[in-house]
Amino acid sequence: MRLFDVLGPVMIGPSSSHTAGAARIGYTAQKLLGEIPAQADIGLYGSFATTGKGHGTDKALVAGLLGLRPDDPRLPDSFALAAEQGMAFRIHPVELRSAHPNTAVLTLTGREGRVLSMKAASVGGGRIRVTEIDGVPADFGGDSNTLIIHNEDTPGCIAEVTTCLAVRRINVASMQVFRAGTGGYAVMVLECDSHIPHPLERKLATLPGILKVTCLNIDEPEEDAEE
Repeated sequence: MRLFDVLGPVMIGPSSSHTAGAARIGYTAQKLLGEIPAQADIGLYGSFATTGKGHGTDKALVAGLLGLRPDDPRLPDSFALAAEQGMAFRIHPVELRSAHPNTAVLTLTGREGRVLSMKAASVGGGRIRVTEIDGVPADFGGDSNTLIIHNEDTPGCIAEVTTCLAVRRINVASMQVFRAGTGGYAVMVLECDSHIPHPLERKLATLPGILKVTCLNIDEPEEDAEE
């Protein structure tokens, strides 16, 4: 057991699951979209829906979508901050099957029209698990630099992607592949040990058979120096 598991995360309370975890879900979704969304549809399931308002789950999710971390003192003021930044949002309960009781379903629209949907659960101690991206199953925690690649399920796609990472000397810590069926639609989730440069992200998007590339850098630098 780690010290983190005993003491919990540094956060604005009152609950690590309902507040800190919710803020991390919103923050991860905003990072995956690549910008503060113009519109956000936020569905709450289970205890997120029944007790979330009292724990500040709704404000924490909105704060995360604005790019605020769980320990940001502005978290309780997130609704007003969203209005100032022009982010419209709707929060409502949803019904799911076989989902973790602290689950949120987010559908985000960027200012240029990019859309991202994400389902994630707060699993305790401020930790989260992303279980679905754009309708395709996934399983990652949002605490590593992560590539999510939608691709055609054809021979060579995985090799092309891992070769590009190897050329940049980016080590893959874990990799998962999900697909609807042989020869159909697939998703790769690659958790990496180092920062993923945006020029590499753009290059991957041009590879044959690649349909969409989404990148999560947990410590995004102010400027991407590499070209």
